[in-house]
Amino acid sequence: MALTKDQKKAQVADIRDAIKKTKSLAFMKYRGLSVSDIDDLRGKMLEKNARMKVAKKTLFNIAAKEEGYPEVSDEAFGNEPIAFVFSFEDEISGAKVAFEFGKKNDAVEIVGGVVDGKLLSKEDAVEFAKMLSKEELLSKFAAMLRAPLGNFASMCGSPLGAFARAVNEVAKNKESLIIYY
Repeated sequence: MALTKDQKKAQVADIRDAIKKTKSLAFMKYRGLSVSDIDDLRGKMLEKNARMKVAKKTLFNIAAKEEGYPEVSDEAFGNEPIAFVFSFEDEISGAKVAFEFGKKNDAVEIVGGVVDGKLLSKEDAVEFAKMLSKEELLSKFAAMLRAPLGNFASMCGSPLGAFARAVNEVAKNKESLIIYY
């Protein structure tokens, strides 16, 4: 069913609004997904503050051009329908959800993306999706900071504990060695 001119304008406006708010954008193939799989994928994206939008490629390119985004060629998109994944909070979140979902479902495949206004090839977009998220990086950083401090504390505690035990033993031995005159 063909879209009316008003519906097309509304979609372009919706895509423009999403582009203004997004930190990164991923393009993915989704043909062959069941409705329940699409709902599941959209739910997982919403949990990570990302959104999946299915739109015509020409409408996306119109909105992208109006917002100063690079125009995406038909070769980058391919002939299949494309879903656009907008990540609003963390640059990697939407692409990561799509990539992880694609591991379990062959119908989902990342085919490109845009980060910091730069167009990513399929290979670059997949590598981008494999990167650690902001939360994962922060938790790794915290663990790296904590490990040396924990090791230092145990090293400091170990000699002090041994010293305290030795003093205790000396005190016990002195009590038994006290000679009464």
